[in-house]
Amino acid sequence: MSWLQNPEFLSLFFGFAFYYPATMSVVWMCGGLYYFLRRERHEPPRHQPPEMKEYPFATLLVPCHNEGPNCEDTISALAAQIYPDFEIIAINDGSTDDTAEHLNRLTARFPRLRVIHLSRNLGKANALRMGTLAARGEYLICVDGDAMLDPWATRWMVWHLASGPRVGAVTGNPRIRNRSTLLGRLQVGEFSSIIGMIKRAQRVYGRIFTLSGVIAGFRKTALERIGFWNETMITEDIDISWRLQLDHWDIRYEPNALCWILMPETYKGLWKQRLRWAQGGVEVLMKHAGNLLSWKKRRMWGVLAEYFFSVIWAYVMLGILILWALGLVFPMPPALYVDSILPRWHGMVLALICMSQFAVSMIIDRRYEAGVGRNYFWMVWYPIAYWLLSLFTTVVAVPKTLFRGKPKRATWVSPDRGVQ
Repeated sequence: MSWLQNPEFLSLFFGFAFYYPATMSVVWMCGGLYYFLRRERHEPPRHQPPEMKEYPFATLLVPCHNEGPNCEDTISALAAQIYPDFEIIAINDGSTDDTAEHLNRLTARFPRLRVIHLSRNLGKANALRMGTLAARGEYLICVDGDAMLDPWATRWMVWHLASGPRVGAVTGNPRIRNRSTLLGRLQVGEFSSIIGMIKRAQRVYGRIFTLSGVIAGFRKTALERIGFWNETMITEDIDISWRLQLDHWDIRYEPNALCWILMPETYKGLWKQRLRWAQGGVEVLMKHAGNLLSWKKRRMWGVLAEYFFSVIWAYVMLGILILWALGLVFPMPPALYVDSILPRWHGMVLALICMSQFAVSMIIDRRYEAGVGRNYFWMVWYPIAYWLLSLFTTVVAVPKTLFRGKPKRATWVSPDRGVQ
């Protein structure tokens, strides 16, 4: 165990804890700015999507499980799409509340709406597959049962899907609806300064790690080629993103395709959601990493390295916390002694980088939501909480994935609001 006190190893160990988040923030900022300046800045406003020679028939899919209070708003928003030719298919995924009654009643109000009732809940992946098999359109727009799609979103997404034969999917721009609590306001800034920024940067240096499962468009042919969604994966959206790209389909990001979503407003709900995200990422990494080593898959190397090193970072930070805790009780060798975990100059540098990232995201995001900057006041308190949440969910997700046992049908369904 002498390597634990090797100066070169310890320098790398402690340095990685600081340089990884700092480096990734800079990469995301540069990639996000490049994407914005090259692709977004000169785009027409959201309410003026590019004209198409023809508007192909589209199918809007809505998997619903116990969405009685929300499905009417969702279906109403879908029916209000400013698109000439589409149908709506709602899949009642074995709901035990009054979702079925709500959906049946809505068919009288909205002639475009068809409802598929499944006798038991077999998970979102299965519900989407059943809806896809029933769809008449080649282009599918999938939203969660509590989301409200912007009226212009379908036109933006279909425009991408119809722009080239190798465009297999397009992910939209989720926006937080519930902002009455501190957790809700924090996530407004998070989706802008972190999630949206990451998707832009990933489009610049390679492939997208994941579609946003709450708002995504697909080419039906691409789904058929890869065998639709995997029903045994914890996060079907991450898995299908990787499988589409491994089959050489392109995935686009369209920030003008806004979708207003509900997010967890309790700590229990937030933890449950982020742990599922982390476990889904680890599952996909373990399942597909070995298939990415060929030169033909090189565009996936960026997201592979990004996620792999994020897992390593989580365990490095856990090691530092353990060393600090041991130092409070036992005498430690000087090389392993961590006297404090409070921010010092490293923390100040990271805070400065985070504030810069927030500023860049505000410059970009004010195009899509007026007054979004007022939510960034709360983000001053978020960097430490975000990194700690990422740390612990990743640390827990790895053993949960390794010892999950024989894969079984994943019945976790959207939305991930948690419980009050």
